[in-house]
Amino acid sequence: MKYQANSTALSQSTDCIIIGIYENNELTKSFNEIDQITKGYLSQLAQSQDLSGKIGQATLLHSLPNLATKRVLVAGCGKKGETTERQFKQIIQRVTQTLKELNIQQAINNLTDVEIKDRDLFWNVRFTVETIEHSLYQFDEFKSKKADAISLQEIVFNTDDSQAQQAIAEAQAIANGVKAARNIANMPPNICTPSYLVEQAKNLAETSTALSLDVIDEEDMTKLGMNAYLAVSRGSQNPAYMSILHFNNAPDKNAKPIVLVGKGLTFDAGGISLKPAADMDEMKYDMCGAASILGTMKAIAELNLPLNVIGVLAGCENLPDGNAYRPGDILTTMNGLTVEVLNTDAEGRLVLCDALTYVERFEPQYVIDVATLTGACVVALGQHNSGLVSTDDVLAEQLLQAAQQTTDKAWRLPLSEEYQEQLKSPFADLANIGGRWGGAITAGAFLSNFTKKYTWAHLDIAGTAWLQGANKGATGRPVSLLTQFLINQTK
Repeated sequence: MKYQANSTALSQSTDCIIIGIYENNELTKSFNEIDQITKGYLSQLAQSQDLSGKIGQATLLHSLPNLATKRVLVAGCGKKGETTERQFKQIIQRVTQTLKELNIQQAINNLTDVEIKDRDLFWNVRFTVETIEHSLYQFDEFKSKKADAISLQEIVFNTDDSQAQQAIAEAQAIANGVKAARNIANMPPNICTPSYLVEQAKNLAETSTALSLDVIDEEDMTKLGMNAYLAVSRGSQNPAYMSILHFNNAPDKNAKPIVLVGKGLTFDAGGISLKPAADMDEMKYDMCGAASILGTMKAIAELNLPLNVIGVLAGCENLPDGNAYRPGDILTTMNGLTVEVLNTDAEGRLVLCDALTYVERFEPQYVIDVATLTGACVVALGQHNSGLVSTDDVLAEQLLQAAQQTTDKAWRLPLSEEYQEQLKSPFADLANIGGRWGGAITAGAFLSNFTKKYTWAHLDIAGTAWLQGANKGATGRPVSLLTQFLINQTK
């Protein structure tokens, strides 16, 4: 899809012009302009209630008097001055669906004049592009009958604001990163194995001279003492790999990198602590943390951000087998701490603890790990907010700011000494679970034991990484949040 920002006369010919109308017949600037061109035709329709300003309403008009364009799509925008971010998303989704159903190739978008609470034009343009791309996403690689090609080829934002083109560039890079993350996450687990993650990282590394790739295999892990990571992998015939993408693009090539670590359990059956059969197919999404890191690396490479960033994809598979690790096992992690395994389905933290120890060697400015870590986080926050745990208030605030900017929402959970008490073991330094209460927090507390040498934050995306039911599929979160965080670091 092509996007551009140009100040465009509404009288010119195009396939479709998109305008908004508020409730109570309050009109947007573009609505008024077309109403004048058509000598009051639109206002007459509004007064007769043939046009509605309610959110989710979209009315397609043909062959308006004195207007060269073929169609005008009028979108309901709610109450003037009260349109929220969520409502604006619903507006764009409805408009996109309507355009998709019609044989329209180009549309001029005048919803840039819709007032959104606490947001500016830059946000309007960027959010619109991201929402359109998300709405048009299709994953039909394994269907014998492919989806019909989408006719829509170009959206023109009717504005001459100098920042609109920058908003488009950022949005397209983020949308491409989100799409990459969704594509990988939606792959079936018989194809998306740890070695598949390596191939995807390799393909990405070949797209930019600033990107390079290192791969750590199980032999390397054994030499490094990554025994917790290896224990999780023991029950699978698909070996574990850790893919390390280096994006070295800061003016000072020796500047401390920001390290992003993604949990990449390409399938999680729970191991010996086997999960229930219902919905177990969704455990292919247990690698969404790694998918989001790859998507973020793709986005920042397209934006050519002047930063040093390292993305780690911790690929592994957790299956039951005669060689699988067991409840009761005691593992010695890479940093020397011992862990008593009480539940083999709490495997993500065992993979991550060794990955988090490994990245000490990069002397990072920040480390952020992303993981579909706990069902407890879904219970606490639902599917709307990712859980945020951090030992550093400044880093936590920066991540929350990025979440607010992008509406890729996150909520900070507490992390105090009391939660470490729940991880005590009579036989080892730590237990790998802390009991029923505060499970999302005790998981973060467990990881914090392996992050003493740098500034760290953890994002639990178990509730936000994918949707269930009729709209089942990966969301690509938190690519938007992470990319915005990195964009902010350049400023």
